[in-house]
Amino acid sequence: MRTDGRWFRDRDGRVLMLRGVNLGGSTKVPSKPPLTSDVRQGFFEHRNISFVGRPFPLEEADEHFARLREWGFNFLRFLVTWEAIEHQGPGIYDQDYLDYVYKVAKKAGEYGFKLFVDPHQDVWSRFSGGDGAPGWTFEAVGLDITKFQDTGAAIVHNTHGDPFPKMIWPTNYTKLAAATMFTLFFGGNDFAPATFIDGEPVQEYLQRHYINSIRQVARKLKDLPHVVGFDTLNEPSRGYIGWQDLTKYEHLQKQGNRPTPWQSILLGAGYPQTVEVWKLGLTGMRRSGRRRINPEGQRVWLPGRDCIWWENGVWDLDAHGKPELLRADYFSHVNGRPVDFGRDYMNPFIRRFASEIRNDFPRALIFIEHEVMGEPAQWQPEETKNFVYAPHWYDNITLILKRYLPFLTIDLANGRPVIGRKKVQEHCNQELGRLKQQAAERINNVPTLVGEIGIPFDMHNKKAYRTNDFSAQIQALDRSMQALEANLLSFTLWNYTADNTNRRGDGWNGEDLSLFSRDQQHAPRDINSGGRALAAALRPWPFRVAGEPLAMHFDLNTRTYTLNVRPDPNQEKPTEIYVPRYHFGDGLSVKVSAGTWEYDSEYQTLFWNHQGSAEPATLVCTAMTDSTSK
Repeated sequence: MRTDGRWFRDRDGRVLMLRGVNLGGSTKVPSKPPLTSDVRQGFFEHRNISFVGRPFPLEEADEHFARLREWGFNFLRFLVTWEAIEHQGPGIYDQDYLDYVYKVAKKAGEYGFKLFVDPHQDVWSRFSGGDGAPGWTFEAVGLDITKFQDTGAAIVHNTHGDPFPKMIWPTNYTKLAAATMFTLFFGGNDFAPATFIDGEPVQEYLQRHYINSIRQVARKLKDLPHVVGFDTLNEPSRGYIGWQDLTKYEHLQKQGNRPTPWQSILLGAGYPQTVEVWKLGLTGMRRSGRRRINPEGQRVWLPGRDCIWWENGVWDLDAHGKPELLRADYFSHVNGRPVDFGRDYMNPFIRRFASEIRNDFPRALIFIEHEVMGEPAQWQPEETKNFVYAPHWYDNITLILKRYLPFLTIDLANGRPVIGRKKVQEHCNQELGRLKQQAAERINNVPTLVGEIGIPFDMHNKKAYRTNDFSAQIQALDRSMQALEANLLSFTLWNYTADNTNRRGDGWNGEDLSLFSRDQQHAPRDINSGGRALAAALRPWPFRVAGEPLAMHFDLNTRTYTLNVRPDPNQEKPTEIYVPRYHFGDGLSVKVSAGTWEYDSEYQTLFWNHQGSAEPATLVCTAMTDSTSK
């Protein structure tokens, strides 16, 4: 597998299209003890844990890989976390976990999968409401993870308890714990020059440990030919970098407590604050009141440690002993120059990551990400060889509200509603097209693979789990799949969680986006049993194209698939199309404008031979019986 402009190609030169899943959602949390995000007991014991068994126990690997192959997937975004590798302490790597990762990855290759490794994180760490970094990273900079709730430094399911507000975890990106860690990780040299860990600048310390941990995985997997590369860092954040005024809330309005950065810093230093509270509704965010935070004046800093932002001159005490903000624009300028997060911090990190990973894994494709809702910085052509752009996209209203509204979404670029089923679909198509345009204009037209896209299956208060009617989920997922097809995009669905349950979903922050659940597995001998919204997820697609794909579309109602290609007259191999038994098991009708075709039902593959054709060619494949919702 190689990159060629905006396409992937196989060894024969055919365009290679990739469809797969993120494996898997519960990889974010330890397996031993089983610390899903609702569990408080033992939560702070962060060194004596194990992630062996994530995404599933080895004895289950054949079952899950066989199912995913039956469903037509050929690619995996394989999750690991920094914490899983280096949880015991700086420089101490969990060899049992690394051995386990090798065995699972090797097994994936036996089933024909290619994969890339995703070092996953959300809002820095489990201890700041997400996943990713080890607990000791906070301790290294002086933060006390047991005080995050009391000081408003993070909202964490494990300490907040149930019910946990839906989709509130992203608010942690702008709270003290995660914002401080990301600022130090990406920009510590500029914004915390007085901060050292064991004599090493904090930025170097954190980046070195992160990259070295992922290098352990690279060294372990480098001889597996189906492992094609590494993601840089899932959904990175700038922290406070670029914040123009610390006394104002400058990001998108978010629900729950909404302290400004200055209030967050004061709360961590032990000064109670009254902050705005915002609530999410159908019409968007609205201010619902104010709340007093940290009334007892607890400090988030460990005994004997001072606030990093005080040490680095962001604030001080005035003559009366009251805190005083010295520079509201501290994080927006360096040496008089306005900062640009992508240019000045994200791109240098990616360069370093790519260089060091390729020291151990020279052939690695590097799947680059940027901030969610942001745009990548400009890259020079000589820098992007074997790069892949791997942004994320979700149907925002469906994800946030956990409701499928066929006639409504919100254009986040301008905050305006988009009304009408056709216009909503067009908007989704345009949004995904915008991602391809970013790759073309900013990253020298490298291939785009949507690293995450999916829907919540627990929408409408988990109604489908009571009625077994997943029609809303099918329609919601079909809308996203149509947008992917309209833009000829490769992708990995979020997600496949082997131990998903209807009660706890993917085991993390109340999310439930898994394409599979044991609780829907009513007939274990049926390989499709346990699948959710398979009518939308399992659809024809060309995984190898002898030429260039021009357009494709699957009509779920009529179960008709249309593919247009521009044939390569020099290509001797056929175009190969996955045609699932799920929709076409009772037979199919195929019409082609050029060439011949044959269908191998065992491998669910339609071979289209259009050699010699110089003009664009069309294939139309239709199921022989009426469609039914499944």
